[in-house]
Amino acid sequence: MSIRWRPSCDLAALEARARLLSDLRAFFAERGVLEVQTAALAEHTVTDLHIESMAVGGHGYLQTSPEYQLKRLLAAGAPSLYQIGPVFRAGETGRLHNPEFTLLEWYRLGFDDQALMAEVEALIERVLGPGQCRRITYAELVGDEALASLTADELDLRFSEACDALSGRWFITRYPADQAALARLCPDDPAVAARFELVVDGVELANGYWELTDPEEQRRRFAADVEARRVHGLVEPTIDEKFIGALEAGLPDCAGVALGFDRLLMLAVGAERLSDVLPFPVG
Repeated sequence: MSIRWRPSCDLAALEARARLLSDLRAFFAERGVLEVQTAALAEHTVTDLHIESMAVGGHGYLQTSPEYQLKRLLAAGAPSLYQIGPVFRAGETGRLHNPEFTLLEWYRLGFDDQALMAEVEALIERVLGPGQCRRITYAELVGDEALASLTADELDLRFSEACDALSGRWFITRYPADQAALARLCPDDPAVAARFELVVDGVELANGYWELTDPEEQRRRFAADVEARRVHGLVEPTIDEKFIGALEAGLPDCAGVALGFDRLLMLAVGAERLSDVLPFPVG
């Protein structure tokens, strides 16, 4: 039996990865944003209904995002910061998914979602070249009728299909309040969240928030997530009290965004699948 041991991507993709890492670090250095590295293995994990974590027996969880730890650093007095590193999500395999992938996540003190979208657009132009990022609200994307009549699962499917059909660069904004996650609600309309997603040529690339800083509201949302997971028969993680403690101590006003590095690289080199830019994908 022949064993497939060679990397999935070619040398050109590895070289492109190295250039992109260097370019992103230069982008943030020009803006005075500090690079940090947090733990890939930690005691707690996210409560999000749509994300499954990987437990490591007796040690906690491989992290699905550095978000909680980065916000703890901000609450402890760190300046605007970013991290580029591996994250892990169970059950995610396919053309645009791998259980381990590289995430770029950054937080900007004093920014709201609008200011952060402008910076995300500048980064995308630097990597992919000039091009306008148009904007569409969540309700406009899925349709008001769908928003009013579909179940949550049906709405998720409708949203995914609508994203797949988008050509060009799009910011999807003003998510329904029940999809706020860790975002605050919009000051001008509490029925929607100060949350955005960037989609480029049908690829969901980045998810950002004007960050919620209210610890009691965040605890309520976490508890609702855990209850929803119980109803769906999923693992029920305990709430990360250290993260709540950081919010209680005072998370500065900030906005943050998580961007799929491998997907960005895929778009930059014109690849069709993540396996074209990952040396050793799962499967």
